[in-house]
Amino acid sequence: MRRLTTAALAFGVLLTLLAATPALAAGYRYWSFWDGAGSRWAYATQGPSIARPADGATLGFRFAVSQDAAAEAATPRAAADFEAVCGATAALEGRKRVAVVVDFGVPADAPAGETPPQDTPRTACAQVAPEATAAEALAAVAKPLRYNSSALLCAISGYPKQGCGDQVAQAQPEPKSSAAPAARDSGDTGPSAGLLAGIAAVLALAAAGIWQSRRRNR
Repeated sequence: MRRLTTAALAFGVLLTLLAATPALAAGYRYWSFWDGAGSRWAYATQGPSIARPADGATLGFRFAVSQDAAAEAATPRAAADFEAVCGATAALEGRKRVAVVVDFGVPADAPAGETPPQDTPRTACAQVAPEATAAEALAAVAKPLRYNSSALLCAISGYPKQGCGDQVAQAQPEPKSSAAPAARDSGDTGPSAGLLAGIAAVLALAAAGIWQSRRRNR
């Protein structure tokens, strides 16, 4: 009976330790693509190589580590404001104007050894042919671009130099509070040293309890 009680106690402590560790979710370090709607951003439903923006459209690109979903991806940190970007650019016959916002993100999301080219989003007014795609509008103002073999946009203006949509483990966000946010994990997806030490201690406790129970029963 004592053996079962000791084992149950150790198992309960182990579950508590596991529950206390931060959950990890798979995120991706990538350039997300956005359509401007009024002053808001909407996650694009087509890739930039397929989408053909109309004259007066606003396109946004944001580099970040986030989920590949509209509700989770990080939006550009500038308003989707066509007039603010293209208002001073005269319209030309046979060309369309497309406002382009490029947000290189924050240092915490940069690949190892790299930093964003600038802290604030870059804006430019692209004047392209009426049938031009979003990718062509982007190329007109933010070369060089880099794509992978699957036509996934990997780099804008040469950033980042390497990688393309790499998977990155990230801790689930804590509930919002007035406390300062914790620093981003360096990318280690394994259990923490404290957790491993706790598990080892629990296993040792269980083994000691079972051994003492056997001695008493002899």
